[in-house]
Amino acid sequence: MRIALRSSVASLAAVAFLVAAPAAFAEMQHYTAELKGSAEVPPNDSKATGMLDATYDTASKKLTYTASYSGLTGPATAAHFHGPAAATANAGVVVPVKDVHSSPMKGEATLTDAQAADLQAGKWYFNIHTAAHPGGEIRGQAMKK
Repeated sequence: MRIALRSSVASLAAVAFLVAAPAAFAEMQHYTAELKGSAEVPPNDSKATGMLDATYDTASKKLTYTASYSGLTGPATAAHFHGPAAATANAGVVVPVKDVHSSPMKGEATLTDAQAADLQAGKWYFNIHTAAHPGGEIRGQAMKK
């Protein structure tokens, strides 16, 4: 009976380890970007500034973010994460921001594996658009802290 009990306990311990193992490899990754007109492609002379702070949970694949801004030439008309692109190139929208009318903007999105790989490789940027700058008034490359 002792052997059977030990075997059962060992089996339960092995199963518990296997269930918990993926969580042990989960990571919270932090990203920031300084938003400015000179980082837009092409650059502009906007005096506006902003900051992006984002966290990516590798287990749930959830990206959560807060972006703040001040000094825009007018109300924000749109804001997005774009990628994949280097800091000197433009790319399509990958994560749109739903409410851009107040600072700070907050949101979340669940990323695909390909999107997560681009974010982790430094190939995503965040920008905020206005009527005066429909292509983007301020921008910053999302970089891992």
